Amino acid sequence: MPTALITGASKGLGLALARALAGDGWQLVLDARDGELLRSKAPAGAILVPGDVSDRAHQLALHAAVGPRLDLLVNNASSLGPSPMPPLVDYPLDELRRVYEVDVFAPVALIQLLRPTTVVNVSSDAAVEAYEGWSGYGSAKAALDHLTAVLAQEQPQLRVLAFDPGDMRTDMHQAAFPGEDITDRPLPETVVPAFLRLLEQPSGRYRAADLTALELA
Repeated sequence: MPTALITGASKGLGLALARALAGDGWQLVLDARDGELLRSKAPAGAILVPGDVSDRAHQLALHAAVGPRLDLLVNNASSLGPSPMPPLVDYPLDELRRVYEVDVFAPVALIQLLRPTTVVNVSSDAAVEAYEGWSGYGSAKAALDHLTAVLAQEQPQLRVLAFDPGDMRTDMHQAAFPGEDITDRPLPETVVPAFLRLLEQPSGRYRAADLTALELA
């Protein structure tokens, strides 16, 4: 039975992926900051390790829960930063540091600790496009993208994937657009088929929309 660790798995894309992999027979280790929500939503049989993914003690607890072999690490947990998102010239440095701790340093720490066979780092179009107000999250995801590409060059025996799921109807996306109606965005569950297709691809950066088009071709 293959084993996967998914961070940020109590809601949104992380939860949708957890449910899909559980249905395919994976053993799951799931992380989220909100332990109560994680326990109420997680698929049966998953090992639940609530905590802050940027905390070293929590990272070590995830390492202990995974055991000697990890087939798949999905670095999905992310911090958007302040909402509404401030311009870079006014961005509080402690908030910016927090975004990088969660979105960049935590994924690297887990990769170093767990040495998974396959790594999926969840990215964003904000990593490649410059959007007003997205300096913190976008630059952190750009850094993660580059680290993903470097890891793939350094460790060719691993499958190392950056995955841009596109806009989704999630709490984070709502926080990025406070007060706006985002009900036109697709639910995270709609991205799952593209993610499963992703796991068949060689190392690289992939957009969910492109993987879906490939499947339909």
